[in-house]
Parts: sequence; structure tokens; C-alpha cells
Amino acid sequence: QVQLVESGGGSVQPGGSLRLSCGASGYAFSSGCTAWFRQVPGKEREGVVFIDGDGNTNYADSVKGRFAVSKDNAETTLYLQMNGLKSEDTAMYYCAARRWSACTSYSAERYFDYWGQGTQVTVPS
Repeated sequence: QVQLVESGGGSVQPGGSLRLSCGASGYAFSSGCTAWFRQVPGKEREGVVFIDGDGNTNYADSVKGRFAVSKDNAETTLYLQMNGLKSEDTAMYYCAARRWSACTSYSAERYFDYWGQGTQVTVPS
């Protein structure tokens, strides 16, 4: 049974930084495609960054140059370092994963099998 648990969210002033973590049990982040999504109320879930088992990444244009995804050596924790935060980054952030790759071609949320419960990030305007 796969479980993903996010942590690290909070409230931070514009320009500040946060680091989100996603701890996995029953899954290694080298297995397939892993992603961070975010969602604000009333809007669809948006892919923030995708990373495959080889470490190839694909960032949303809105976060390029500000956010960085990484994994620990044990491949059981995924991180999202968020710098230069803006009010428009306010959202619930979710970690998602699946056991097959093709991150770029199949990036919609419906293609992900495992989800965490989310962690809230708030950046006041």
C-alpha cells in the first residue's frame, strides 16, 4: 500500500521561502513519475513540477527559476524548495506519483495513482 504524506506548508511573506516534503511508504521516487500539484478553491489542480525516475524535470512556467524539486538519496522523500514566493503561489500543494514514467506526455492529474493529503501554502498579498 502506497502512502504519501506532505509537510512543510505554512504562511510566508512575499519573497520568502518554504520547503515542502513528501514522504513515501510503499513507493520509491525512482519508480516512475512524481509530481507536485497545487489547487486553489474553485480551480482545477495545476501541475507545478514533474520528475521522472532518471531525474528529468519539467516545471510550470509560473514557477521556473523559483522552485526546485529534489529527492533524498533513499528515494523516499521528495522535496519542493520554493523561493521568491508570490501571493499567486497560495494554494494547497499535493504530492502525486505513479509507477510508470512518460511525465511529459501524461501530466494530467488523472494519470496519477497515488496522492497525499496536501499541505497549505499561504502568501498574503
